[in-house]
Amino acid sequence: MIDMQNSYVAKDGVRDALGWPPIWRLQETITACTDLLAAARDQGMQVIYSRSTAGTAGSLGQSPRMARLLAHRSHLIPEVGAAEHEWNRQIMDAVSPEQGDVVLDKTRASFFDYTELDPLLHNLGVQRLVVAGLQTNVCVEATARAALARNFEVAVPSDAVSTDGPALHEGALNSLRVLYTEVAPWREILAPDAAWDRAFTTPNYGRDPAYWTETTSTT
Repeated sequence: MIDMQNSYVAKDGVRDALGWPPIWRLQETITACTDLLAAARDQGMQVIYSRSTAGTAGSLGQSPRMARLLAHRSHLIPEVGAAEHEWNRQIMDAVSPEQGDVVLDKTRASFFDYTELDPLLHNLGVQRLVVAGLQTNVCVEATARAALARNFEVAVPSDAVSTDGPALHEGALNSLRVLYTEVAPWREILAPDAAWDRAFTTPNYGRDPAYWTETTSTT
């Protein structure tokens, strides 16, 4: 469960100040993640949460471009108190961890980078991962790609992930399909008879004439 944190529902203006739009279908995604978690626990699956947080090195540990973005927009970012900041980084109540779940902090897009996720999964004998949460084209996709590189079978529930808009969401899911990721609604992924055989089934991939239509980019 990737980065389902209060910062996405906070009304402190930080996302606006950084130029980030609201998450598309946020409430629907939260509901889907809530239902997915309940079903996964009923099936005895291990639930592992990532929690995105700043590294101990502060700005020195950030990517150069992120550091420049924060510096460029620092005068627009509202002051957030320590208590509010701590609330922002916590997992949303609607999808809160339960006894037996694991919560790991991460400082990069991929849940595998600089965390204990990989040894934890190997100790559990895990072969298949269901990667849900936020955001489809950022931390979800980065985590799914890293898992594929480590020879895990990966599924991404299309209704339990979202991002800044439908185009980015669908584009990320199509990219993952081409990489042999199972992409389907969460109920189909968790079905007892699920074959996980939808890989490389991007709808009309490369065959829809509209796919090849060039669009005029604007800035």
